[in-house]
Amino acid sequence: MPKNIPSISCNPLPASRKIYQQSPLFSDVRVPLREISLTDGCGEKPLNVYDTSGPYTDKEAIIDLTKGLPAIGSSWLSKRADTEPYPARSVKPEDNGLTNSPIPAFEKKRPILRAKSGKSITQMAYARAGIITEEMEYVAIRENEGLAIKDQQKAQSNPLGGEIPEIYTAEFVRNEIANGRAIIPQNINHPECEPMIIGRNFRVKINANIGNSAVTSSMAEEVDKMVWAIRWGADTVMDLSTGRNIHNIREWIIRNSPVPIGTVPLYQALEKVQGVAENLTWDIFRDTLIEQAEQGVDYFTIHAGLRLPFIPMTIDRVTGIVSRGGSIMAKWCLHHHKESFLYEYFDEICDIASTYDISLSLGDGLRPGSIADANDEAQFAELKTLGELTKIAWKKNVQVMIEGPGHVPMHKIKENMEQQLDLCHEAPFYTLGPLTTDIAPGYDHITSAIGAAMIGWFGTAMLCYVTPKEHLGLPDKDDVKTGVITYKIAAHAADLAKGLPRAQLRDNALSRARFDFRWHDQFNLSLDPETACAFHDETMPKDAHKLVHFCSMCGPKFCSMRISHDIRDAAALQKTKGEGMVAMAEKYQESGDLYVNVAQKKRVNS
Repeated sequence: MPKNIPSISCNPLPASRKIYQQSPLFSDVRVPLREISLTDGCGEKPLNVYDTSGPYTDKEAIIDLTKGLPAIGSSWLSKRADTEPYPARSVKPEDNGLTNSPIPAFEKKRPILRAKSGKSITQMAYARAGIITEEMEYVAIRENEGLAIKDQQKAQSNPLGGEIPEIYTAEFVRNEIANGRAIIPQNINHPECEPMIIGRNFRVKINANIGNSAVTSSMAEEVDKMVWAIRWGADTVMDLSTGRNIHNIREWIIRNSPVPIGTVPLYQALEKVQGVAENLTWDIFRDTLIEQAEQGVDYFTIHAGLRLPFIPMTIDRVTGIVSRGGSIMAKWCLHHHKESFLYEYFDEICDIASTYDISLSLGDGLRPGSIADANDEAQFAELKTLGELTKIAWKKNVQVMIEGPGHVPMHKIKENMEQQLDLCHEAPFYTLGPLTTDIAPGYDHITSAIGAAMIGWFGTAMLCYVTPKEHLGLPDKDDVKTGVITYKIAAHAADLAKGLPRAQLRDNALSRARFDFRWHDQFNLSLDPETACAFHDETMPKDAHKLVHFCSMCGPKFCSMRISHDIRDAAALQKTKGEGMVAMAEKYQESGDLYVNVAQKKRVNS
């Protein structure tokens, strides 16, 4: 194995194993789930949960990073016969930052595909034609987590205008995609990807950002971050690399990624002009789009909504323009005093996206970077433009989602969702947080998770995680895990509020385990079993402590759940005693009076 190729942990989570559910419609569609086993004899069935970790947690899988993951989507593409291989562009020195890259190129070659002339190959095109694809069937099974209607529990909830079905079907998925309310981001050149769906009427998804920079990181680090992020539940990963070796690092990540990979192509284009925004051109940007499309990038963030007339609206902001892509394009527009080439050539961008079925994530270059700037004129002017661009993309059957803020106080969050649904025609919303206060550097994963849970309930389809390093530095492996777990909590809380039929099953299972003092089941049903177990073991580390009916917080005398068990036992005993006395009384009544009425006896005898 070449140098710089990481050793990846492939162990399943505790008490878990990978299982697969076979599609009844397609023989080559097999959907992975994670099965969590519970304590023998507890009377509980194993619990199936949504799984994003790919083959890395499958004991039966053979992982070889030099070969990449199995191309599960290749057979689906072959059956449709509407794509064709063609000679790819050659890798250029500027693709890797004008360096002789120390990162080895990914050696295993595969055919590069594009749509045949006159063919529309996007999931939206198929959906509008009434065709149910393997990808649609795959995500329907995945969203159901292997459950049938009779197995699902739907608690009281308020979906706030969403339409949550009792069970997901491929037809429901098709209809949501046809109407632009959901997307399946899956480039035809990323056949290793396990299909997933982003839309307000499905599970709230989360994205994890990774990427190298000009001052730190390596290929080994970034591939490992990707595998680490999906282990803990990242539904997609964005590669936001800004340093050297971008092309080779991205190829390694995509070939070994079972989740969709997104990018901001503008970052790499800027590297090709040595970081001078004014020197960017449409030709350089277009070449970068083709480069990344051929590698298999599943969705592009395109900051086409930032227009020249909107820039003066940011002058009085507290924090100006905080989006990297937004600031780059604003600088270009002001220097050339003309509209952004992203806006001017948006039609061509859509043509490229439709050729490879790349989804467009329309970037919010004017998102607020402080709560003082939330919901201002600039933000909503750009949002309106993103809605207009959505219509253009849909005409070419290109799948679209809309990016959102940012920094927004709690009382202004709902307006963001309402404006987005109205102005952007119910296209999926993808938000960064939002952060609900600006006073907590080092804890912005928490300030943002508050807003993320709220806006997820209001209708946001995907949440971009925030780590503790937000505003402070590049996140490391531990930060990635913290960010992912924090956002899994926010997304799950939103799913509960929306009323997803299967969302509360895991909560109920864990609550029963907690009440029954099944410590191992509590740990294993949690989002982070290792941390839960470690916290417990700090004060009660022995195996025998996993059997006791209390923890170190309350001890044996003050544990409310232990006391509740005593109350239940006493009540059951009293109920048993009471029922026994009633039964005896009824028996006595049936056999006659115990005491003889003397006066009545005398009358009878006389």
